[in-house]
Parts: sequence; structure tokens; C-alpha cells
Amino acid sequence: QVQLVESGGGLVQAGDSLRLSCAASGRTFSTYNMGWFRQAPGKERDFVAAVSWSGSNTYYADSVKGRFTISRDNVKNTLYLQMNSLKPEDTAVYYCAADSSFFTNDYDPRKVRYDYWGQGTQVTVSS
Repeated sequence: QVQLVESGGGLVQAGDSLRLSCAASGRTFSTYNMGWFRQAPGKERDFVAAVSWSGSNTYYADSVKGRFTISRDNVKNTLYLQMNSLKPEDTAVYYCAADSSFFTNDYDPRKVRYDYWGQGTQVTVSS
């Protein structure tokens, strides 16, 4: 079992940066593909970014491409999301998630069923 705890959220102004972290318990973090999702008030949870178990492959939603960077440290058992040039529309609760499926060339992080989820961290961007 994996427990995920997000941190790093907060209130910032448009154009600012934040780095979210997701600390994972257990020794098997390095075997999971990891993702970031977000949910704004009154909206469904949306895919933001994902990274393969090795860190070699990354995926981004079009809305964050070029502004956000996902990374992981398999020694520290931590997933990161560097968010630059933040916009008010980035305001949401951000969740990290772990996926145990076997990574293949046609891996689609939007379609897999994630095994574990964190409780989320609030990001608020004021205009």
C-alpha cells in the first residue's frame, strides 16, 4: 500500500510560481507511474501531468504545457509539480495519484485507473 501526502499549495498572484510536492510512503514508490490531477469548484477532476515510473516519460494537459513541469525523485520517494506563470484558471485542489499498471509505449495516463490518491492541496491564484 502507498500513502500519498501533498504539500506546497497556497495563495499566489497571477504570474507567480509554486512547487507542489507529493511524499509517498513505502518502498515501492519507484515502481508506480505517478500523476497530478486538479479539481476546481463545481468541476470534474482533470488530468494535469504524469510521469512514468522511471521518470523518463512525461505527459501534460494542453492547458499547462510549457508552464508546468512534473518530476520525481525515487530516492526521496517524492513527486513534484513545478508550476510557473500561474493563471487564475489554475485555481483548484491538486491531487497526486499512483498507478501500478505496467508501462508500455502506448501508455495513456488519462485512461489508467489510479490505485492510490492523496488528499489534495489547495492552489489559489488571484488576478
